[in-house]
Amino acid sequence: MVDQLQGTWKSISCENFEEYMKELGIGRARRKLGCLAKPTVTISTQEGLITIKTRSIFKNNEISFKLGEEFEENTPGGHKTKSVVNLDNDSLIQVQDWNGKETTIKRKVVDGKMVVNAGKHWQINV
Repeated sequence: MVDQLQGTWKSISCENFEEYMKELGIGRARRKLGCLAKPTVTISTQEGLITIKTRSIFKNNEISFKLGEEFEENTPGGHKTKSVVNLDNDSLIQVQDWNGKETTIKRKVVDGKMVVNAGKHWQINV
């Protein structure tokens, strides 16, 4: 379940993140900073509420949610979204929806590292 995802994870590599941010409409300067960020991600649970805290030298973000329940989120990229997170085969699958656009973020532990994928392009190993 979510237990294996709990803990603090530090970014060690990032693949195609700038291209992903460009698709989201994030400007060039913010994309460059985003690629340098090397975030630390902390996932915790308490009484059925899951919290994901993302911290970097440029931007911090925190979301709290219950699985399967829609919530509003202000993304680090500046989008106000409606999001839903579900658990699927030991992966947290988050779907963000805003202005008719949709992004899927998948968080999973592989070989002792958290792998985060968004869409078909972006991967961060933490």
